[in-house]
Amino acid sequence: MDSYATAAQVYVACLVFSRVGAMVMLMPGIGDAVVPPRVRLGFALLMALLITPLVQPTVGAMPPTVGGLAGKVIHEILIGLMIGSVLKIALIALSTAGEIISLQTTLSFAQTANPAQAQPSTAVSTFLSMLGLTLIMATDLHHLFIGAIVHSYDIFPFSRIAPINDAATLAMRTVAQSFSLGVQLAAPVIVFSVVFNLATGLIGRVMPAFQIFFVASPLSVIFGLSLLALSLGGIAMVWSDRYRELLAVFN
Repeated sequence: MDSYATAAQVYVACLVFSRVGAMVMLMPGIGDAVVPPRVRLGFALLMALLITPLVQPTVGAMPPTVGGLAGKVIHEILIGLMIGSVLKIALIALSTAGEIISLQTTLSFAQTANPAQAQPSTAVSTFLSMLGLTLIMATDLHHLFIGAIVHSYDIFPFSRIAPINDAATLAMRTVAQSFSLGVQLAAPVIVFSVVFNLATGLIGRVMPAFQIFFVASPLSVIFGLSLLALSLGGIAMVWSDRYRELLAVFN
């Protein structure tokens, strides 16, 4: 019995690692910038070793030329980037909700480092992003990530051309839905802000000598954050359900 891998086995493992590695580098939580690249690539290599025996019968013959081999690798990388990007874009909903809430509660100047993003964001946006990652791990949604990796070979087999147009349409639709969901999640604070600003404006007109700004700013922060705390349960439930529906597309 041979103790070494054949050329066909190495070829299949290379293709599987190309797709899985691209997906892992962009997945929420695992693919964040705070996770060292070696850890992400090590996890991708482990997943590739587990998946390779399952998909090996569907790969087909190895291309006879270097150009054909490079084309197969690029094809797998594009599919992995497409799926990983869509899953990453879905987190925009919580970031959008956090930015809107920060603007409505005059907390947009409070910037902090966001592990899920390359640049700092508002404290509320960072908190909601961390809440989303916590929900993914606590509700076992990360198991659906692994399912999406495995089922991607049924949806996008090796012989199928990478659906670039469909991927662009799905990405644009996901961005639109994520922004719309972010506005919906921040709706309670938006309604409060509109009513509160109308009330303070009316008081300012009735009592011009009263320094309404010094009273309204602390109240806006206190009431806005209190309303956010009361609506956190609903935000978590709605977002996790929407995210589960998105993952169901690839499972």
